Amino acid sequence: MNKDGKLIVFSAPSGSGKTTIVQYLLKHKELNLEFSISATSREKRGIEIDGKDYYFITLKKFNRLIKNEEFVEWEEVYANNYYGTLKTEIERIWKLGKHVIFDIDVIGGLNIKNKFPKQTLAIFVKSPSVEEMERRLRNRGTDSDSKIKERVIKAEKELKYAKDFDVILHNNELDDATKEAYQLVEKFIK
Repeated sequence: MNKDGKLIVFSAPSGSGKTTIVQYLLKHKELNLEFSISATSREKRGIEIDGKDYYFITLKKFNRLIKNEEFVEWEEVYANNYYGTLKTEIERIWKLGKHVIFDIDVIGGLNIKNKFPKQTLAIFVKSPSVEEMERRLRNRGTDSDSKIKERVIKAEKELKYAKDFDVILHNNELDDATKEAYQLVEKFIK
């Protein structure tokens, strides 16, 4: 695998604002970023598009790809819901001459950092509180009550990993967080 490009990882519990921050950074063409599309075994939600939001693949195929070592990282995030980054996805982006930006699960983000320590900037996005995170999840209107509770329990565990990231980005105010994220990425890729 070509190892000239940079990897910028944004990880956080659900509802922390990482996706919004990543979308903001992708609009800035001067950063030369390309979004890493994760593979998942879960069903599509809402208006998600295969090959844009995720690569939606069956659980059987996901397991075959794991066995064939075709992932840079993967994890069973929820029961029978696997997520992972295909090696071919990073290669695709590096062939474009761009830096890879990830919006990824906390453990997945740390796994990328561990595999590519010098090339990776790992940023943990932290919301003001677990209560605020839960409020944001409820306002999305995409998950059931039980799914939100599952995400909150997971978030409490994920917060313990924040110290293992290069930077903790506090998303108390979105405008401030996006500006800080821009500065961190700009400095890292220079």
